[in-house]
Amino acid sequence: MAPDEVKAFRNALGSPVALASFHVRDWDAWAPGRQTAEDWYLWATGVACPGSKIPVVAEAVPSLLRRRVGSLGQQALRAAWNLPGSRTGRLIFASRHGEFSRTLSILDSLSRDEPPSPADFTLSVHHALAGLLSIARTNRRGHTAIAAGRDSFACGMLEALACLTERPEDPVVLVYYDEPLPPPFADFDDDGDHLALAFTLAAAGEGPPLTLSLSPPPAGGTASATPAQDFLRFFLNDGGRADCLGERQVWHWKRG
Repeated sequence: MAPDEVKAFRNALGSPVALASFHVRDWDAWAPGRQTAEDWYLWATGVACPGSKIPVVAEAVPSLLRRRVGSLGQQALRAAWNLPGSRTGRLIFASRHGEFSRTLSILDSLSRDEPPSPADFTLSVHHALAGLLSIARTNRRGHTAIAAGRDSFACGMLEALACLTERPEDPVVLVYYDEPLPPPFADFDDDGDHLALAFTLAAAGEGPPLTLSLSPPPAGGTASATPAQDFLRFFLNDGGRADCLGERQVWHWKRG
C-alpha cells in the first residue's frame, strides 16, 4: 500500500463511520424511582413531557412472564410487553450481567454439593427472558441475546440495526436490562446501569431519523458505565447528537 493510501486509510479510521438510520416507534422503561413516562422526561429534560410521547399502556402482563422470574427480569419483560412490536418484531435482548443472582444461587448450591434449583438453571441464561416473551407473544420471528461488557446496550442496538438493514419492513424490539452485582461480587462492580428498557426500532417513522455511527476510542479514555442511560437521555431530550465512549469504540448518536 502506497504512503498516500496508508494516510487516507488512517484518516478514514479516525472519522465516524455511519452504520444505519432508524426511528424509535415506541418505548418503555423502568428504574428505581422512575416508572412512568413523565418520570423519565423529568429526569432527562427537567420539564413535563407532552402527552403524545407517553409510551403505550398495554394489557396486564401474563403470569407466564411473572412467575419464577426475578424482579429485574419482570421489569424487562413488562417493558417489552408494553410495546405492540413485541408481537411481530424480532427480539434483541442485551444485558451485561443478566439475572446474575440466579447464577450466584447455582454456584452456592454446587458449593454445598446440592443440586441447583431447576428454575435457576433454566432461567439463568441470557436467552431465557427472550424465550419467555416469544412464547407469550407467539412470536416466531427469532431472537438474539447480547452480552458485551459495558458495550452491551450499544452492541444490542448494533444487532438490531443489522436486522433492520436485512429486513427493513420488519420492526425490531431492543430490550436492555441490568443491575448492580450482588455480594460477594459487588466489590468488583462499578457504578453502572440499574434499569430495564425496551424500544421498538423501525426503518421508517415520524420525525427525523436517528443515526448510529462509530469511531475509534481515544487513548486513555474511561468507558461510560451507563450507555443505556446516555442514549435514553439523548433520545428523550430531543438532542441533536450524543457521544458515548465504550470499551472498544466511541458510539455516536445523531438526530436528523
